[in-house]
Formats: sequence, structure tokens, C-alpha cells
Amino acid sequence: MTKTIPVEQAVGMVLPHDITEIRSEEFKGRAFRKGHIIQAEDIERLKRLGKDNIYVLELGPDDIHENKAAELMASSLAGPGTSVSGEPVEGKLNIVAAHDGLLKIEVEALYQFNLLGEVMCATLHNNTPVKQGEQLAGTRLIPLVSKRGVVNAAVAIADKAKGILKVAQLKQAKAGLIITGNEVFHGRIKDAFEPVLRKKLEKLGSEVVAVRFAPDDIETIAAEIKACLDAGADLIVTSGGMSVDPDDVTRQGIAKAGARDIVYGTPVLPGAMFLVGYIGEVPVLGLPACGMFHKITVFDLILPRVLCGEKITRHDMALLGHGGLCRQCKTCAYPICGFGK
Repeated sequence: MTKTIPVEQAVGMVLPHDITEIRSEEFKGRAFRKGHIIQAEDIERLKRLGKDNIYVLELGPDDIHENKAAELMASSLAGPGTSVSGEPVEGKLNIVAAHDGLLKIEVEALYQFNLLGEVMCATLHNNTPVKQGEQLAGTRLIPLVSKRGVVNAAVAIADKAKGILKVAQLKQAKAGLIITGNEVFHGRIKDAFEPVLRKKLEKLGSEVVAVRFAPDDIETIAAEIKACLDAGADLIVTSGGMSVDPDDVTRQGIAKAGARDIVYGTPVLPGAMFLVGYIGEVPVLGLPACGMFHKITVFDLILPRVLCGEKITRHDMALLGHGGLCRQCKTCAYPICGFGK
């Protein structure tokens, strides 16, 4: 399949693969491209790159080169909302986001793909918000040459999943905000929730169509939720009143408004007393007071998934416990961190 010859004897030969140059903390990239015809003046540089010998490839009918393998695998890995970027470089191809949205990974299929051994695909975490053009994954054949059967098996796994990577587009919701609490309703303190929630919703392409204020009263909270629905809201977000104090009745108000499939409580900090429910097809998100203090909470993990049309269940919430502890970094880099991953 392959043989080697000393680099001094390789003048006039065609390189069968890219050759990489690495300069510490300065450069890593392609020094010689696959297909380059080796010249006499290349010999010393090749030696400086550690290439005392050069491969001569003799591919059989069952063999496949790293570049062809990368093309086949990347094409099968890339599902809706993604695209393959350019040509193989150093045997690797990248998959990028075709539009803004939420990255969805078929985690079990990715595991089976990588379990094959001679192929690899490294991705960002599942449920990571991504921007158009952002790199989502890289894939390559690990050896220079492999048997086609390994690559075919990898492609079959990705094809069965209809693409292991997908980017779901976010719905542009019309949100109704209900700010609860006697202290705000009676003017004892200024509300700090509305600007925070409005900014987060607008950042994801949604808009606020109604803002209502309610005291700590079950009937009034329910009535204000219905008023937001009447105003055309297809997403309800309530703020405050989710803890164990006797005045905190927002949860009961949400139920009174007709919410079903309510999931209250999450293994996420901050955000343990978060609530998700549904009034018909309209999601209702109950955000505890931590959302006013902390920059990133469980709300930021759940909102994009709701905007993708996912129905959040207790199972989904329970899975958030692994990675659900925010480190409260002085300079927040979310989503480039482990929170929610």
C-alpha cells in the first residue's frame, strides 16, 4: 500500500499528502500541498520539517486516501442547517453553520462513528447557540490511507442519522412578559426584569408584544397571562414569585391560566426554581428572581430550545444536572464554557 524513499531521492516525485509546518505559538499550517512536485530546493526545508523519508503511495481498489475519505465523511455528517467548508487541508474538513441557530448533535450516532477507530469527528457541544459560518466540527481519516470499508461504515452511520450535525433555526416569537410581585406592582421598587428579558429575547430574534404587571395574587397573574395571549403572544415569560415564600404564587397563577405539562424545578444553578409549562401550544417559562441578578441562568439554556419548537420535559430538565453548575466567572464567556453542556 505504501513504501518510503529517502527525501534526497524524491526530487520530481508528487507529494501524496499535505505536509504541515508548526512554529511554536506562531504558526501551524500547510507547508507543502498534496500534489506538489518536489524540487531540489525543497529538500532542506523538508528535512527541517522532520521529513527524512517520503511516502510513495500504491493504492489498491479497496484503499482510500485521507482527502477522499474526509470529503465522503463530511458530506454525510453535515445535516440540515450546516455545510462543508472548502477542500481538505492536511486531510481534514470542517463543517460550519449555514445560518444562525442552535446546534443539535446526534450524540449516540457520533459515538458509534468515532468508535470505528480510524475515523474521527470532533464537534462543539449539543445545544450550543451558533452563528452563520461558525465551525461546528472537524473530521478526518486518522491514517493517511485506510480501507474503504471503514469509511463506508462511518458514512452509513451518519447517513442513518440523516446527518449527525444539524443547526435548528429559532422561531421569531412574540413574547408576553408578566412581571409579578407586590413590591414592583405597588411601586416600592423599580422593575429590573423587563429590560433583561427584552434584551435576551431580542438577541435571539424574538420581540416583546406585551408587558403586564401583577401583584402576588393568583387570579390577577392568571388574568394577565390571558391578556398577553389575547395580545397575540405565542410565548409567555413570567418573572419572580417562584420560591417557597408564602407570597410567591406565580406558579399557581400559571396553573390557573390553564398551563399543563408543568415541570417545576431544575438541577441547574442558578435557576433551580425554574418552570416550564404549556397553555395549548404556547410555552410558559417561569423565571425565578435569580434571572435578575445573574447574567446567565437556566433561562438561557432553555429559551433557544423552546424557540426551536422543542417540548421540554422532566427528562430534558434532569439531563441538565451534568454541567448545570455555572462557575460565575468574573468575565462571562457563555456559551464558550461548560455551563449547560
